Formats: sequence, C-alpha cells, structure tokens
Amino acid sequence: MSVSAPSRPAGAMRRRPKTDLRLGLGFILPAGIGLIAFYIWPLIRGIWLSFTEYNLLTPEKFIGLQNYSRMVQDKIFWNAVGVTVEYVVINIGLQTILALLIAVLMQRLTQSTLVRSLVLTPYLVSNVVAAMLWLWILDTTLGVTNQLIEAVFGDTVNFFSSTLAIPTIAIINVWRHVGYTALLIFAGLQSIPNTVYEAGKVDGASEWRMFWKITVPLLRPILALVLIMTIIGSFQVFDTVSVTTQGGPVNATRVLQYYIYDLAFGRFQFGYASALAVGLLIILAAITALQYKMTRAGQTDLD
Repeated sequence: MSVSAPSRPAGAMRRRPKTDLRLGLGFILPAGIGLIAFYIWPLIRGIWLSFTEYNLLTPEKFIGLQNYSRMVQDKIFWNAVGVTVEYVVINIGLQTILALLIAVLMQRLTQSTLVRSLVLTPYLVSNVVAAMLWLWILDTTLGVTNQLIEAVFGDTVNFFSSTLAIPTIAIINVWRHVGYTALLIFAGLQSIPNTVYEAGKVDGASEWRMFWKITVPLLRPILALVLIMTIIGSFQVFDTVSVTTQGGPVNATRVLQYYIYDLAFGRFQFGYASALAVGLLIILAAITALQYKMTRAGQTDLD
C-alpha cells in the first residue's frame, strides 16, 4: 500500500526565498544619492567646465584646451605646485615619524583607552579653530610663544614670514593630525602577533633591531595606507593657509587649493580654476598609483 506525499499549498510553490536585497538597497540609497550629488556630478561638471570659459555671469563658452595650455605656462601655478610639495614633504615627514613613535610607545608602554582619547583630542578640533588658535599663540606681538622667546633671547620671531610660513603651517597641521595617524598605525600594530617578538627575543635581538626587522616590514601595508591618505589630504591643504597667511607674503604660501579657490571665488574664473582642479586630480591619482605600486600596499608579510 503506497503512501502519497502530503500536498503543498499552491501559494507555497510560488513563494520565492527571502533575500536582504531590498533592505540593503534601502541602506545604500541615501549614501548613493550623496555620492552622486556631491562627488560624481561635481566631478563631471568640473571636468566639463575645465574646457570652457565661465564666470557665472555669462553662459559657458567651449574653448577646448586653452585653459590647460594656460596652466602649463602659468608661473603662479608652478610656484603653487612647488609650495605645495614643500608643505607635503615637511608635513608627511614629521607626521609619519611622530605618529609611528607614538603608536609604538602606546603599544609597548600602555594600551589605555584614556591615553588613546588624549592622543586623538587635537584631531577633534576643526581646522579653522586650530589655525586661529596657533595664529594667536605664534603672533609676533601678542603671542605667548614670542613673549617667551623675547624674554630669553631679547627678540621676536615672525613665524609667518616668507621663510618660516610653510614650515609653521606644516607643524600646525602635524599637531592636529598626528594623533589620528598614530591610532591608525597603532591598529596595525595590534595585528602583529606577539609570537614573532618572542622569537626575536629568543634569538637575542634588541628592541631596536626588532623594530626595523619585524615591526616595520609587517606594518608596511598599514604604513602604505597611511601615507596614501595623508599625502592626498596634505595636497588639499586650504583652511590653515586661508586663516593664517591668505597665501602670502607675496606667493610664499599660495598652495594649489588656495590658488584654485582664489581663481574661482575671487576672480570668478571658474573655467580656469576647474582646469587646475583637474590637474590636481591627475597629480594625486598618479602619486597614489605610484605609492601603491612602490609600497606593495596590497601585500602583507604575515603569510
């Protein structure tokens, strides 16, 4: 006697398995709208404007590569490139060394959450507030720094002169960002297993030798990521220059971002300013690709 299988409701045969596709799209949608509205569309619009003559008052006029030809012959543009590179070298050099030192000290001496919070505190201050604060501290007449220098040496120092302005601005931004960079490196240190350090101690390696032979090689992917992020951010410095020197004296601190801003909103040359912005985009893309390849950021020595 055969037993027939129980019949299923007709609706059950047509029911599809539930997925999280709609829920996922719902979460992605707001970020996607923001990405298109504030990044992708302005990028496309800026590239188009770089081929036009546009000043807000008249319709856009297509002029081909004239803006790029002007950019190549623009002495102020090349001066801005040189000033920006000087800032990036000083800022990245100091910031990376100090951040690595702070991260290693936190790893070796203390991993307290309070210490990490204190290290991150300057990063929570906005760029404009940090620039105003240091502008007052370093003021030639009223700044507490110059009052101490005058009391000891009998003279003051103009920290925002043509010679010292870029190093001063770089140090201000190092103070603000070094804590955040240190925490990124500290997170990378947490991924290095203690067994490799124990093996180094068994072999009689000193702390200094283990740092160069173990810590730095195993930290390479994180250091590469940090360098890519900080260099991109450094090339886009604007707030500190705008608050402290406004690109002066003369063009000593006229970095690329400030020059682009001045052309667009000071002289209403939006077409030429867009061409410079595209030029900066190409520079950053080339530097990032070169860094990624040279540092082998996508590979790790922990395998």
